[in-house]
Amino acid sequence: MALLIAFAFVAGVGTALSPCVLPVLPVALSAGATGGARRPLGIVAGLALSFTFATVALVYLIHALGLPNGLLRTLAIIALIAFGAALLLPPVAARVEAWLSGLAGRTEAGTAAGRDRGREGFWSGALVGASLGLVYAPCAGPILAGVITVSASQSFTAGRLATALSYGLGSAAALYVLMRAGRRLTRRLAARSARFQQALGAVMVVVAVLMLANVDTRFQTAIANDLPGFLVNPTKDLENGHTVRGALARVRGQRHVTQAGGAAEAATGSQLPVLGNAPEIQGTQHWFNTPGDRPLTLAGLRAQHRVVLIDFWTYSCINCLRTLPHVKAWDAHYRGDGLTVIGVHTPEFPFEKDAGNVAAAIGQIGIRYPVAQDNDSATWNAFGNQYWPAKYLIDERGRVRYVHFGEGDYGVTEKAIRSLLTERGAHRLGAMTRARAEVAAAGATTPESYLGAQRADRFTNGVLRIGARDFGRLPRRLQPDALAYGGRWRIAAQTAVAGAGARLGLSFQARRVFLVLGSPGRTRSLRVTLDGRPLPDRLAGRDVHGGVARIGQQRLYRLVELHGVGRHLLVLTPQAGVQGYAFTFG
Repeated sequence: MALLIAFAFVAGVGTALSPCVLPVLPVALSAGATGGARRPLGIVAGLALSFTFATVALVYLIHALGLPNGLLRTLAIIALIAFGAALLLPPVAARVEAWLSGLAGRTEAGTAAGRDRGREGFWSGALVGASLGLVYAPCAGPILAGVITVSASQSFTAGRLATALSYGLGSAAALYVLMRAGRRLTRRLAARSARFQQALGAVMVVVAVLMLANVDTRFQTAIANDLPGFLVNPTKDLENGHTVRGALARVRGQRHVTQAGGAAEAATGSQLPVLGNAPEIQGTQHWFNTPGDRPLTLAGLRAQHRVVLIDFWTYSCINCLRTLPHVKAWDAHYRGDGLTVIGVHTPEFPFEKDAGNVAAAIGQIGIRYPVAQDNDSATWNAFGNQYWPAKYLIDERGRVRYVHFGEGDYGVTEKAIRSLLTERGAHRLGAMTRARAEVAAAGATTPESYLGAQRADRFTNGVLRIGARDFGRLPRRLQPDALAYGGRWRIAAQTAVAGAGARLGLSFQARRVFLVLGSPGRTRSLRVTLDGRPLPDRLAGRDVHGGVARIGQQRLYRLVELHGVGRHLLVLTPQAGVQGYAFTFG
């Protein structure tokens, strides 16, 4: 927790130096330029406290009431307009200043020290900073947003409050330095302070209007495509660090009990290290391929001296699907030697929680080993897992001895399995298995791309918001890896549903294109064009025939199968009612 709190402080400093904070600077500089020497300190103190409230209490309230996720941003824009209007009208600004000074004076009354501090404007500055916290809240970086969002579904703890407060203090510290520097500049403008404040007020109103039009988010997206990552988001490398991600897992209520390891020992035939005790499989909803569909327990398998391979997967994940031929081969080859494979199906999308869908996928894929349905991510969290696919190899004493994330290294994983079976007493394991499986093409660079508002990125349409919208005409050209909506779509948190005239464009560099789709109720069509022409069958994935895919079951659809990696423009024209979730590439 101490590490996460320290990181939150650094992330707060980074946020205060990012383009996101530009709307806050005018009012901060204007308010900090007047009053006593302690007024800037009061502003940042009030900002840190109110920001903590905005990102904790308000997020909990919005989540509890089921209100739109963009409500905080809307409230911030309203507050920004109110501040700007007040600065634009000197009589209104004077009344607000007088009210704040009077309120601060009443707060400070009673002691000589308080009167001295009041003359220097600490408390009036604190009130200004408190109102700024709401405006600043939408600037919260991905780390804080992730922690708070997950926290909203859990019980409140002092640790989560301390994380948000540390983030606010980091931002406040950076803003304090900026305001102190600003005071030196604005002293030279003291004779024209009224006009200076009016100019800042005008800037704030203009910024608020631009925010209403999502120009700010488009600007950030644009510079993100052209500037180095550390300039756009100074904390990005820290956010993605393994240590911080582990701390985030713990603050979310997870136990990060193991780390990837054992590969070097498995590859060289050395004894595998002990990485930790395996937590029990827990919180499952349904089991498949067990006698009577009854649940298995690691304690029960330990009593039978079984070696266990836990495979975290989900049936619409192409990376998971590419590993399954190897997992099935290990189950078939080593089950009689003491290996039990358990697939823990932890869904990414809501439709993957349906037991019927999971059962159908298991049958289509031909999985014969036990599969547990982990709809609430209880087992996922118990292991502190963060990836699909992920494999945890457990010895007969219940200890994790080898962990692998993602695709590949199948030979190393199989050697680790054989090592633990040998420890168990197996002597005749036979030859290594040989499984034919699809592999990701080298040179594919387009990242996974989500269509819902919650995780959408790189859309030329700006920030996607939940609700129905007509996106107009689809652009003829797109920047590399960019996406664009055209026509009418109904955007939800994790999905997008096609309406009248719907189109979807994507510039990609890959060999294969996959898209998670569905059409509940009845089969609908999806037309596919590549570089302006109907997709020919020789370049089509197995779900596309004659340039058209028939969309029914909610699953991963294979759309494009090129002869090699290349840069292309893909345009999809779905029939109204088709649901889209996420692109993946290979």
